[in-house]
Formats: sequence, C-alpha cells, structure tokens
Amino acid sequence: MEPILQVEHLVREYGGRGSLIRAIDDVSFTVEQGEFVGIMGASGSGKSTLLNCVSTIDTPTSGSICVEGREVTRLRPKQISRFRRERLGFVFQDCNLLDTLTAFENIALALTIRRVAPGLVEKKVRETAQLLEIADCMDKYPYQMSGGQRQRTAAARAIVTDPALVLADEPTGALDSKSAKLLLDRFEALNRQREATILMVTHDAFTASYCHRILFLQDGAVLTQLERGERSRRDFFRQIIGVVTQLGGDQSDVL
Repeated sequence: MEPILQVEHLVREYGGRGSLIRAIDDVSFTVEQGEFVGIMGASGSGKSTLLNCVSTIDTPTSGSICVEGREVTRLRPKQISRFRRERLGFVFQDCNLLDTLTAFENIALALTIRRVAPGLVEKKVRETAQLLEIADCMDKYPYQMSGGQRQRTAAARAIVTDPALVLADEPTGALDSKSAKLLLDRFEALNRQREATILMVTHDAFTASYCHRILFLQDGAVLTQLERGERSRRDFFRQIIGVVTQLGGDQSDVL
C-alpha cells in the first residue's frame, strides 16, 4: 500500500547570499496509513517549518511532498485550497475557533463548505463529538468552554471530514496537564477507532509518548527516529527522554 505521506529530500531555505538559512536540510521520511507520528526537536530545529511545508502553508525550496500519491508542491493556488479543505485536518496550539459560532457550528462548518447534506452533517458532527467527549458542549460558544474543550472541538473540526492526514502543531502547548491528557487520550482514540493518520509536532516528551514513532530533528535534519513498538507508554516516555538527553537537549524543555 502506498504511504499516506512521502517526503523526499526536502529543503527549505530562507534569506539570500551571505545570510542564507537552511531551516530544512534534505529531510526524507514516510507516514503509513493509520500511523501516529511525532516530530520533536529543540526550538529552531525546523519542526514547525517541516509541518508548514507538508500542510502547503509554506513552499519548499526543493524536494517533493506526496500525499496519497499526489505531489502537493506542484499544485496551483486553487488546487491547494481545495486540497487543504478536503484532504488535510489541522489542529494548532491556538484552536482558532470562530467566536460567533457554537461548538456544533464550528465543527459543522467544515462539512457545510463541502456541501454535505444537512442530515449527514448532523450525524457526523454528533458522532465525532461523542468520540471526543464534547457532546455536552455542542450548544456552547468558545468563550463558554474550557481550554481543553475548545481544543477537542478544534480536533473534531479537523477530523469530521475524514481527511487523509491530520496535522497537529503543539496541540497541548496551551493546556494544563489534565486537559492535555484528555486531548491526547482522544487523539489516541481517533487513531485507533477511525484509523486517523496523525503527524504531530511537539517539544513535550509526555505528549510524544502517545505516538507510534518519533522523528528527532536538529538543525533542520532528521538525526534519528524512535519506534514505540510493544513498549508501554511509560517505557516509551523514558526512551524519549534518553534520546533527548543524548542529543544534548535539556529535559526541562520537553517535560
């Protein structure tokens, strides 16, 4: 089966002669259907730039990015907008919900834009809300919800259209530990029950321990990767800390 995501020899440079910065340096990797992959690295390692290139928010200098076998770096502007809308789901540190819409309306908007039949919109939103344990928030506006509820609503909006790939950039960064665990438990459920393919950037070892596999970036390049395999999440967490320490990281940056 073809990988959901295939990145080959990706390079992203900024600046010009004399001040050229290579944020992404010849990165190659694949993500298979149903994988939950994390990207870790210190601040400035290139992890968010990499995610921005995959999401078509940023344009790579060279290399290729294929999603479901489609070369996304060659898409035209109108094709990119449609591709993002139909094949990608986004969850960011700032949940970016519309303040004038209820949780139900925020989630449903993604389906309405795609002209999904109203009856099916209702069904899909309710099912997704149930999975993310926010069914009791559907009539609330963002300002009436906790940070964790808002972020789970954003996650529901991201996956309600059944995208090929869910991209999460520091999704727990603004949450307290309890809310972060609730969100990660729901990510795990999405991955397990819906076979959602997730690519998540994080600096936090606890968050990363929910992944199946982690790519470690340093200075824009993939230095190593770690696979969870049959390990418990606790053991995987310890391994992550070990790799971060070996790479010269400060554990306080990832705990």
